[in-house]
Amino acid sequence: MKTRKLRDLEVSAIGYGSMGLSMGYGAAPDKAEALQLLRYAYDQGCTFFDTAERYAMGDNEALVGEALQDLRSNVVIATKFLIDKNDIGDYSRDNLFLHIKSRLEASLRRLRTDHVELYYQHRVNKDIPVEDVAWVMGALIKEGKILGWGQSQATPDEIRRAHAITPLTAVQSEYSMMERTFEAEVIPTCEALNIGFVPFSPLANGFLSGKINADTTFKGIDARRVITRFDKENIKANQPLLDLLQLFAQEKNATPAQISLAWMLHKKDFIVPIPGSRRRDRIHENFGAAAVTLTQQEFETIETALATVQIFGNRTDEDLAKLRTLTPE
Repeated sequence: MKTRKLRDLEVSAIGYGSMGLSMGYGAAPDKAEALQLLRYAYDQGCTFFDTAERYAMGDNEALVGEALQDLRSNVVIATKFLIDKNDIGDYSRDNLFLHIKSRLEASLRRLRTDHVELYYQHRVNKDIPVEDVAWVMGALIKEGKILGWGQSQATPDEIRRAHAITPLTAVQSEYSMMERTFEAEVIPTCEALNIGFVPFSPLANGFLSGKINADTTFKGIDARRVITRFDKENIKANQPLLDLLQLFAQEKNATPAQISLAWMLHKKDFIVPIPGSRRRDRIHENFGAAAVTLTQQEFETIETALATVQIFGNRTDEDLAKLRTLTPE
């Protein structure tokens, strides 16, 4: 697979989001299958693997660590931390450093490694100065425990303030044909500061695969039960987008998912999406998007068509929080 740069970090043009192997989309595969899927992603050319401490209470990091242990020198691992100011005790930069370092060291043990290439703040705290977090990241870089750092769902102001203290390697945020909020300011800010941009949910939680319709049901702890774009009326209302994707896919001898990812890759050379899947055929399909090349005219045609399509529903952290209160189905 072709490679791209997130600042100075070289990664495969498409990465692998591993969360779904442990949580978020109903019953997870068993451990043996999950390990095989991670290895299969590597065999397909992926060298960029994304996880987080909060995914299944660390179990996802442990999966990634076990699967990639003997490939460690060939892969780039990104993980994330989520902090609460109340957990730090008497607040100071030094105490913040100690708290985050302890979280990182726990992640490293689960990942079976002595460092990670990319360490994200999973969400930017409103009550902890981004400058303090950036200072901590700089200290961890000096110790060699991380090679670079990033923010998730950050604003342009938060990015610039943090970057001025310790340069950011990447910003990870939701981005797809169905969620383009960050095109207005965040992606241009990343471009201006030479920061990579890593879209999560680049296929809109699978909607853009074209495999979901109004009769599709979601059971158990599946995020799509609370993501409003998967409400039956919204699935029907968003059909024009899928129709457009299918049309372009036929013209390029590709799939709707591959067109969605190819469109994203064409936009900027510092964009590296991280789709996740739990099926070999879908993993193969997603990584195959790296070989689908759009001409500038084809890209502009897609952009023009997308401008005519209204999107119904979205995905918010507030909605996802509702998943904890739902009874299994």
